[in-house]
Amino acid sequence: MSTSPTDPQGSRKALVVVDVQNDFVEGGSLAVTGGRDVATRISEHLAAHAAEYVAVVASRDWHDAHGTNDGHFAEPGTDPDFVRTWPVHCVSTTGGSDYAPELDTSRVTHHVRKGMGVAAYSAFEGVTDDGSTLQALLDDLGVTELDVTGIATDYCVRATVLDARRAGFEVRLLDGLHAGVAPASSAAAVTEMAEAGVLV
Repeated sequence: MSTSPTDPQGSRKALVVVDVQNDFVEGGSLAVTGGRDVATRISEHLAAHAAEYVAVVASRDWHDAHGTNDGHFAEPGTDPDFVRTWPVHCVSTTGGSDYAPELDTSRVTHHVRKGMGVAAYSAFEGVTDDGSTLQALLDDLGVTELDVTGIATDYCVRATVLDARRAGFEVRLLDGLHAGVAPASSAAAVTEMAEAGVLV
């Protein structure tokens, strides 16, 4: 039996790839500038470093096709405020919810879906295909450290990272492997993450 990857101190590390989906990269309904480039860079990182992780977890927004998903989508005929309400995105029955083609998912070991009928930003709000929470999955694998990548720095990446810190994980935000909605809010998010003890 092969042993799981550990560092010299015995920690066990996982990678979380947050919401690298068609609707969040260029051409999508909530496109983030640089999203496709980040997807490519994450794939390159996986090609070089996948063996260092006990798990590679990819999360996706997975919203219902009908209704506003508990107010997460702007009401029909109204404009989203881009704070609490958003344009329709990542509907589970559309290609917008699919992973961006630049993201190589062949090394992903677990998939997490979140936002099924409700607003959800953090990957820790989602569940795996067998219904486990991300927290339960990581605990079962004995994970102590997380590397986090994905989209968007100032929203779902931020929420995931801060939840990870609250859960007691050591967290590293991988430079160049995340993209944000806006420069100012992304910079503020990175500062907030650093103040929470995240290596950025």
